[in-house]
Amino acid sequence: MIALPAPSTRVHLIGIGGIGVSGVAFALLARGYRVSGSDVRESQLTLRLREAGATVTIGHTPDNLAETDLVVVSTAIPEGNPELVAARARGLEVRHRSELLGALVAAHDPAIGVIGTHGKGTTSAAISWILERAGRRPSFIIGGLLENFAKINARLTDAAALVAEVDESDGSLRNVRPTIAVVNNLEADHLNYYENLQHVQRTVVQALADNPRLERVFINADDPGARALIPELGVPVTTFARLTEADVTARDARADFTAGRFELARAGERLAAIDVGLPGLHNLDNALAAAAVALELGIEPAAIAEALASFRGLENRFTVVEAAGRLIVKDYISHPTGIRRVLEAAATSGRKTTAVFKPYRFTMVNYLQDDYAEAFHDADHTIITDLYPAGEVPIPGIDTAYLCDKIRARGPRVTYVPEMEAIVDVLMREVGPGEQVVFFGGDDLFRLADRYAALLTAGGDPS
Repeated sequence: MIALPAPSTRVHLIGIGGIGVSGVAFALLARGYRVSGSDVRESQLTLRLREAGATVTIGHTPDNLAETDLVVVSTAIPEGNPELVAARARGLEVRHRSELLGALVAAHDPAIGVIGTHGKGTTSAAISWILERAGRRPSFIIGGLLENFAKINARLTDAAALVAEVDESDGSLRNVRPTIAVVNNLEADHLNYYENLQHVQRTVVQALADNPRLERVFINADDPGARALIPELGVPVTTFARLTEADVTARDARADFTAGRFELARAGERLAAIDVGLPGLHNLDNALAAAAVALELGIEPAAIAEALASFRGLENRFTVVEAAGRLIVKDYISHPTGIRRVLEAAATSGRKTTAVFKPYRFTMVNYLQDDYAEAFHDADHTIITDLYPAGEVPIPGIDTAYLCDKIRARGPRVTYVPEMEAIVDVLMREVGPGEQVVFFGGDDLFRLADRYAALLTAGGDPS
């Protein structure tokens, strides 16, 4: 783990508009560093970074490295990136984003790091909001835009506490050493890097074992992948659960399309009724994890309940807009378990549901094909567009058409639309008033969702 750079260091971040890299950039700016960066396109994050004092260039060129001392990259940046090639040729120091995040986390105590296949951003945001409402003014660096904090993803304060979303996707979580860790769930994911679930679990256990600052780990006892870690951990563990016995529990939990509720209990003692203004049982799990951490940090149950009642989550995590009598939902999840949970929550609205999905990586489709086949059972119609390979080498026989056939074989209606831009025309024909469309994917698919909503609003009811 590296220390924070000297105050005079000039830091350049390649891919500065990415949700993870931008969080580090905002934190460095808050600490007074001179920050520059580059990205392939303008975005709300690049614009905000400029407003905060960063020099941001659209396009990658070695000229962007003028007066640079330290270059920061993420795993998404290929070795052939012209700025990275030039930085190595010039002998500039190059560090992974997680190393800078680790240095920022190391400057805080308590530092809460949230790990998990699903929900780590929402859980991190919920912990941050509880601490904020309790007057703790936490710092945070999170891979999403927090609705309760004017849609920012990072801030630094002079207070002690920091909350960080810790990405396990590439093994770089070993560079981040919080004092408190939360493992919300672990499933087979990021199979371009990991061999299987066991490889994910070994990596998380090793990262926690190598952290001399670690004081306690919070584990979701309802999740088999997370629960299996408990015997391997050498620090105190607090369990939380909605379905099984645990140290902190959510009793009488129920949720629908708009909200959820449970009774918070610890060691069998009921502490408070918790209302959560987010849909689905999965968001109750996220809220319970946040509540368990907050109790450990000495926050009163009533204060936890007050904060969670006003918690609004992250942008593009079940974000809902209405247009011409139709509901449009955007959710960043692409893992089949997450898709299934979101569609289960959407189904509680009672509306006919169309799911729109852009698959991600050949490896994910290959190894989780049976899970994807079951994930869409709560959708009346599923529209799938061409897979985003993320630079992977194709796997023979594994493509978007194959995935469509797998899902179709389990019964759901599936339409394959190879060209993503053509999806809007299909939706305009197929989706009527009183129905809903749930988009699963990334920013490009969400821009399409916004265009669909704009067309509906401008033209009214196309039917």
